[in-house]
Amino acid sequence: MKTTMALLFGGKSPEHEISLRSARNIFAAIPRDKYEIVLIGIDPNGRWFALEHSDLETDDLDIAAMGRPLCLVPGLAERQIRLLDSAETFPQIEVVFPITHGPYGEDGSLQGLLRHLNLPFVGPGVLGSAAAMDKDVTKRLLSQADLLVAEGFCFHYYEKDAIDYFAVINQLGLPVFIKPANMGSSVGVSKANNKAEFDAAIAEAFRFDHKVIVEQALIGREVECAVMGNGEVGTTSVGEVVVNSAELYDFDTKYEDPNAADIVIPAQDIDNQMLAKLVLVAKNAYRAVGCEGMTRVDMFLCEDGAVYVNELNTLPGFTSISMYPKLWAEAGLDYADLIDNLLQLALERGRRDAALQSARLS
Repeated sequence: MKTTMALLFGGKSPEHEISLRSARNIFAAIPRDKYEIVLIGIDPNGRWFALEHSDLETDDLDIAAMGRPLCLVPGLAERQIRLLDSAETFPQIEVVFPITHGPYGEDGSLQGLLRHLNLPFVGPGVLGSAAAMDKDVTKRLLSQADLLVAEGFCFHYYEKDAIDYFAVINQLGLPVFIKPANMGSSVGVSKANNKAEFDAAIAEAFRFDHKVIVEQALIGREVECAVMGNGEVGTTSVGEVVVNSAELYDFDTKYEDPNAADIVIPAQDIDNQMLAKLVLVAKNAYRAVGCEGMTRVDMFLCEDGAVYVNELNTLPGFTSISMYPKLWAEAGLDYADLIDNLLQLALERGRRDAALQSARLS
């Protein structure tokens, strides 16, 4: 018998469009002999809609205009998701694949809601998602686990007007990178070489978050490792992002310029000893932040052999240029099997969660 899974995409995030691209790729790869697919889109206002399979193939997908509104009923064991304005029964969901990048999608918010709905889901749980999304918290956890992270400062919204440029560069030097603490796909990220650029970058980052990170510029190779698993975890080799046409690999460069960077898998000129070190760092980072299911660990490999963890992406992209599925393909796991493995990990964790006692017995 087939398992009914919901592909959940869109979301209230600047990464909304990237989520749609990822969802199209995942939808095409889901093994049809094992899964019945239900499509649920979240519009930019956070409203949930049921969509038809053909809708996802539309280039200019307007979730709200094309979908049927849904309502959520937390706490139930069945019929947790229902059509809002119809007596028609909505399919009973058994597992959810959320490919909702950015805030409200991979920061623990959605994961908490799915827990309340008693629906197993792909990717880390509430704690791992929230901790990995917040770059400040991530760095604290990684440092506590004796993993290297870039030196930097964290500033909150109430400190915005008191940030001392000269104090910052006196410690970090120039250039520095400024980024929102809770954002992905390089949204709001800037490189600053002087005070004018620094001030503009701070203002840009605060457009997207109440907390901003300022980091030293690390000189090294940008390498990434795909990690998957609940208790025991599996890893791939590492891939490298080699930027060609831009000083900063920002959102527009990453997704709109196909020649901006080369994705090299596996990364070249890394010997077995260094590869083992990179993979171990990725595993340790995964565990330190409390991840399960899947995560892409981004690292910098410096000339002296030091490995710095840059960030963890708990719901990595599944677009045509995305590193996570490409790394697993290089490891011998094709797209369809990767999706199946992730869904099975979600179901396994769901069974484990359901077995926990939720009420005190007298």
